[in-house]
Amino acid sequence: MKFQEKQRFTQWWLWLILIGTAITPIIGIYLQLAFGEKSGVNPMSHNELILFFVFTFSLIALFLFMQLKTEIDEKGIHMRYRPFLKKTTEWKDIESAQVINYGFVGGWGIRIWTSYGTVYNTGGKMGLAIKLKNGKKFLIGTKKEKELREFMEKNDSHIENN
Repeated sequence: MKFQEKQRFTQWWLWLILIGTAITPIIGIYLQLAFGEKSGVNPMSHNELILFFVFTFSLIALFLFMQLKTEIDEKGIHMRYRPFLKKTTEWKDIESAQVINYGFVGGWGIRIWTSYGTVYNTGGKMGLAIKLKNGKKFLIGTKKEKELREFMEKNDSHIENN
């Protein structure tokens, strides 16, 4: 008995923005360092331009590296939102867990202080809403709604037996 899912940011418009933003420092460095042409009303210095380049490509690297991994087994629910956190919740601590349509919670990533507790997602509007026995809540987004729903229905005895 095991459910596994790995998710990444795959929205085309996000990558268009990131890559479009990355083109600016590349062109700036090329024109300024190769030809001595500074552009704009208030041009950046060489160091500022290089710093902007490093920042932009670090942001792209972060989005390439980010991954939401969910694993559900007989021990509990394991979630890792690389590179930010790793969380394991044992069945004995869970009051309820169900697949829901949570709609839009103000964006994707890690959203705190929502009506679902903390939301961890990479896109979409479906997720596993988890309520703990101590009253805390959190939600893990899924792009495999049907598979997760079937898995939870087949294995719902874990929550009831703990």
